[in-house]
Amino acid sequence: MDRGALFSGLPSPCARRPAVQYWILSGMRVHLFDNFDDLAPWADHWDRLAAGVPFRSWTWATTWWRHYGEQVAGRRLFVLGVFDHRNILIGLAPWYLEGDGRRNRVIRFFGSGEVCSDYLSLLAEPGLKKAVVGALAHRLLRSTNPGNENNDNPARWDMLELTGIDSRDVLVDWLAGHLALGGCTVHHQMGPPCRRTELPRTLETYLRSLSKNSRRRAHRLKRDLLDSGRAELSTVANLGELDLAMDRFIELHQRRQRMLNRSGCFASPRFTAFHRDVAARMLVAGQLRLHTLWIDRRPAATEYQFLGNGVVYAYQSGVDPMRLDLQPGHAMQLAMLTWAINNGYRAYDFLRGDESYKSHWNAERRDSMEIRVIANRPAAQLRHAVWVAGTEAKRWIRRGLHHIRSPWE
Repeated sequence: MDRGALFSGLPSPCARRPAVQYWILSGMRVHLFDNFDDLAPWADHWDRLAAGVPFRSWTWATTWWRHYGEQVAGRRLFVLGVFDHRNILIGLAPWYLEGDGRRNRVIRFFGSGEVCSDYLSLLAEPGLKKAVVGALAHRLLRSTNPGNENNDNPARWDMLELTGIDSRDVLVDWLAGHLALGGCTVHHQMGPPCRRTELPRTLETYLRSLSKNSRRRAHRLKRDLLDSGRAELSTVANLGELDLAMDRFIELHQRRQRMLNRSGCFASPRFTAFHRDVAARMLVAGQLRLHTLWIDRRPAATEYQFLGNGVVYAYQSGVDPMRLDLQPGHAMQLAMLTWAINNGYRAYDFLRGDESYKSHWNAERRDSMEIRVIANRPAAQLRHAVWVAGTEAKRWIRRGLHHIRSPWE
């Protein structure tokens, strides 16, 4: 929906801007960072504000920029840092800007695109979230003032295109609300859902929470493979083991995808290079686990995970398509949940995708949202109107085709 329509009865944007409640604290300032050299001294502060979510971390953002930002024409940093009166970093908007330099300048989160980062958000001190969001909104709205159309202004933007956001994320929603009150158009739509299961303290308690069929299969796999000695789990412990394990993981993932007549995400050289790079950095930071399940001393399944704040984030997996009779994917999933519970993790997140197997493991749906905020500028508003019309036309065509029946039916 276009939330901007909810404010259509208000006065003109210029008249209503002073009434916006920004919750800005005295002495706060917002600084635009346009290179990582200036940001590097604040890396530890960045990670503290990221609160353990790996896709918000300094390592993820800077590695993504190295592979997807620096090498792409028209992209530049647009990181907004919020500082208090003591010059302490209390908030961040981890963004980059893409455009041709003169028009259609679009702001996005680091990690957007084919990397499929989830739980992206603004970063803020827990007790200062409203103040940080208010300061960011104030800074963004300054460049939408009538007459501020200078194409050389580095702070000028035409659209925020924010994806990978948890639907329960209040910071991005607050920001969109501020910008809507400031005269911008806001468009919400649902994104791909994630699934997460909360973990109890014991495996027995967890297994009792499963459906009867899932519990029966788990007990069988545990008895026949995991407890019998046929299956063994290995985990990368150091950088010396990482390259070979990554080779094995990528090979199993791609073989399974090819069997399903899909290209597989690692068919992209840039995607592969990014993950080889970020895996090494995350391993050093203690936020990576790469597991291999060996059945009868042969690799049958692999799982590539990130860790943070008591949560296991299951990013990607691979299985040997020639050994599906052993159900290596289910066996690996059981081994992973067992490992997470035994190591005291509070949740296991399957990340985006609503595949049916996730619900078998008692994983609850977590909706995501995508938000487009259009600056109060005629050209930007016109481009958005064209985009909305095209989106609605495609939806109408799909709906019509769905109802068309074949004459032979």
